[in-house]
Amino acid sequence: MKLSPAVITLFVATTEAFTVAPTGHGTSKINMIINGETETASEKVASVFSKLPEENAVVDKLVKTNFPGAISNKDLATRVVELLGEKGFKPSNTLLATSLCADELARELEDEFVEIYGNNFNLGGLSGFPFAGNTGFGAMAAHIPDDGFCLVIHGPHVGITKEGQIGKVERSGIALVDNCCGSAIAASNYLKGITDGGATITPKIQQFTDFQQGAVQELILPFGKRLGRAENRMRELPYALYDSQEALVTDIVNTGKGGIKKGLAVLGGIQINTSPDTLDYFHPLKFDYYDSDGNVVENMLPYLK
Repeated sequence: MKLSPAVITLFVATTEAFTVAPTGHGTSKINMIINGETETASEKVASVFSKLPEENAVVDKLVKTNFPGAISNKDLATRVVELLGEKGFKPSNTLLATSLCADELARELEDEFVEIYGNNFNLGGLSGFPFAGNTGFGAMAAHIPDDGFCLVIHGPHVGITKEGQIGKVERSGIALVDNCCGSAIAASNYLKGITDGGATITPKIQQFTDFQQGAVQELILPFGKRLGRAENRMRELPYALYDSQEALVTDIVNTGKGGIKKGLAVLGGIQINTSPDTLDYFHPLKFDYYDSDGNVVENMLPYLK
């Protein structure tokens, strides 16, 4: 899927807005900065997931039936840390950077990796699009430890209820079974209004006060027929969003790869959020390793399956 130059220009116009996310739960800046390790990354994985619910066989089957190729966040973190450890990634020399949705449920995966690697540079916004753009990526690259590495994780997210309804999810403290991802569903409804011929004509194409959502709606436009023909629109929606985001992330990485220090790993896929008392899942769709010259030298995706 190719995005038009106009759409890419619209998107990268947001690159002045980026933030560094605060350190996650229980993370010490001392552990992040010092050269000596208090715990290995693998030990941190064990510690992180010891606090979370055990795998639920019913939910596991439900998720994997609807999203073939998905694995639990626990399995994802275990395999990613092992693979990257072989290349020299460790908590003291690795900067985490994520492009995930603004939704608090997207923080689950982010926080788990923050507790492993120590800090996160936020590249993302609504629906998981990399709104920090080239400027944000360049600033992030400057923060990678000297002779160190960067792990980028990106992708949209989707909810699934205990009853198997896709596009909805139970949330802690809220009786309502809510939309997930709300931004993505709003963009899908906007697109459906166009393809079905029911959209209202308006001169307000873009508003600064809702710029990100306007951009999400523009970036999903090429997928009208694909979503219209899908057997389950809510299940197909995150994959369409991922394809749009992957084109942008690849362009941003290629533009800023001169800032890579020792190595860069890019993990892309679909976050699958479940109820608060069960593990979340991730469907990995890309796991590339770039060397210090910015060349993709290994496709590590097969090792995550």
